[in-house]
Amino acid sequence: MPRTRTSLRAVTLAAAATVLVGVGAVSYNASAAEVAGGARPHPSATPSVIDPPAGLHRLGAYRVIRGTQTYTCAGGVFTGPSVPEARLAGPGGLLHHFKGPSWQSERDGSLVTASKTAELARPGSIPELLLTVTGHSGPADGLLARAKNIQRLSTTGGVAPAGACTDGTTKAVPYGAVYVFWG
Repeated sequence: MPRTRTSLRAVTLAAAATVLVGVGAVSYNASAAEVAGGARPHPSATPSVIDPPAGLHRLGAYRVIRGTQTYTCAGGVFTGPSVPEARLAGPGGLLHHFKGPSWQSERDGSLVTASKTAELARPGSIPELLLTVTGHSGPADGLLARAKNIQRLSTTGGVAPAGACTDGTTKAVPYGAVYVFWG
């Protein structure tokens, strides 16, 4: 009888290991397919309204590791545009995202500014965006030198506070996002 239990345990463990390996392979293949050959990776299913123009290649995706959207009270409510302040991490190291909106590489100092081209509402979060780069500075071969468009995807938080406030006061609201640079 002990031999049967041992055999049964071995078969059960082997089956469990096979399932785990299979799930891992499927997950890996799905992830690889999303980014193969500079394909358009979408952390969420992104409608075409915020896709970058055809012919561009992904330069890198950077996740907000610490970020806020700061709102100023006017007319007793927090409304209007927010001011970003964030640190992003990705394949080229760290980026600083700030008012402009601007992004600057902490590695080589290259900097881009951009303007909003399109947006997609996200209930309970700041919208996802497509931005067009409007200016470059820094080294000609810098990390951000080839950027033409930026997507802000997979947003969480960052929404203006609700309720009354005193005019002129500011409130920094934490947010998360993935910024994908295209060139």
